[in-house]
Amino acid sequence: MLTIRKSNERGHANHGWLDSYHSFSFANYYDPAHMGYRSLRVINEDRIAAGRGFGSHPHRDMEILTYVLSGKLAHKDSMGHVEVLGPNEIQRMSAGTGVVHSEFNGSETEPVHLLQIWIEPQSNGTEPGYEQLKFDASEKLDRFKLLASSKPVAGAATINQDASLSVAELTPGKSLNYSLGSGRHAWLQVIRGEVVVNGKTLSAGDAVAADKETQLDIEAHGTTNSEVLLFDLA
Repeated sequence: MLTIRKSNERGHANHGWLDSYHSFSFANYYDPAHMGYRSLRVINEDRIAAGRGFGSHPHRDMEILTYVLSGKLAHKDSMGHVEVLGPNEIQRMSAGTGVVHSEFNGSETEPVHLLQIWIEPQSNGTEPGYEQLKFDASEKLDRFKLLASSKPVAGAATINQDASLSVAELTPGKSLNYSLGSGRHAWLQVIRGEVVVNGKTLSAGDAVAADKETQLDIEAHGTTNSEVLLFDLA
């Protein structure tokens, strides 16, 4: 069964310096029908104006993944990390028993466009942790690149949950297949372009939840490359 979540159905908040779309209930956007999906709790698509950002604020007991689409994001946290995150990188911050961090646009002239993802952890009260991994763009071209997994995998972040996150950038007309194990569920988020998933057409910002499916068949349409994030969830 496929359940489509259209881009224009998401929650939306425009604060001037921050233009944000919420796939699930977040902050002032509340929809009891969209509180999350499986262990996936937040997907926020944010555009942050030059020189602006989120000041220091706390988190605990959440696996937080950040994927930048364009621009640079400056990160600083109470674990001592001072980093800049750009495209073709994955950042994982496990909040655990508690962490304080700030996130600002790393440019004074250009906006930054990113996705921030929260996944509920399998166990609470763990030690906070941080990873930032960079990969070559060719690793996701017309194939899936693993970004995060519950099991340690070279080149991917390790998260405290039975879940994985992969990314793929498809050239026009290219198809990919993703097999789902017994009892597994998937959430596919379209970052850019247009794809057809098991016969359903999705555009940038759209998503689809897959339940009781054995395989996702993904084909890129249009004249430009399409990019998708795929969550494999228990």
